[in-house]
Amino acid sequence: MQTNALIYANKIRLSLMKKVLIINTHQFYEGISTGTLNNSVVEIMKETMTNLGCEIQLTHVEKGYDINQEVNKHLWADLIITQSPVYWFGSPWIYKKYVDEVFTEGLKQRTFLADDGRTRNDPSKQYGTGGKLFGKKYMLSLTWNAPQEAFNNSEQKLFDGRSVDDVFIHNTSNYRFCGVEVLPTFSFFDVFKDPQVSKDIESLKQKLIQIFD
Repeated sequence: MQTNALIYANKIRLSLMKKVLIINTHQFYEGISTGTLNNSVVEIMKETMTNLGCEIQLTHVEKGYDINQEVNKHLWADLIITQSPVYWFGSPWIYKKYVDEVFTEGLKQRTFLADDGRTRNDPSKQYGTGGKLFGKKYMLSLTWNAPQEAFNNSEQKLFDGRSVDDVFIHNTSNYRFCGVEVLPTFSFFDVFKDPQVSKDIESLKQKLIQIFD
């Protein structure tokens, strides 16, 4: 039987229901990337966040989208999550198209940002400080062929000591530019040669739970 304190806590939690937009950027390539893992991860995200009392909206970029609706989804959301495979060290090209269209519309409407933040009247104003999406959070989740040891290690030749967040700064900067708080990226590493999917899924669930702690 629930105590009064627990009942009160649950009511408070429900009253603070969070709104989550999940963007699935997967692009199908026969024999290389069919989307099974990315689609499964999106469903796990949806289930986990729903169990936390969140409202969910989903966008599957490959299935098409309305630009204005995507702008409104971003304005609606408290948390935005992009789930993406890594193709040639970036997200699929359809996601770049999505960002160009949606963020440009957000700029035109002056809902995502007012400008780039600078002003001739105040030289101290920095580039990238004109965003309007303050109070929102963004998390990028990736599925990699690369192993975890390829990152944060100066002895690894390809990334030369860079972190996942360093490699994907071109993605997260879009949101930071608009005033969104960017959370550390989550990664499923080595998904072809040494996948640890069950373990990674549990880690992802814990990370999602901690966002709203």
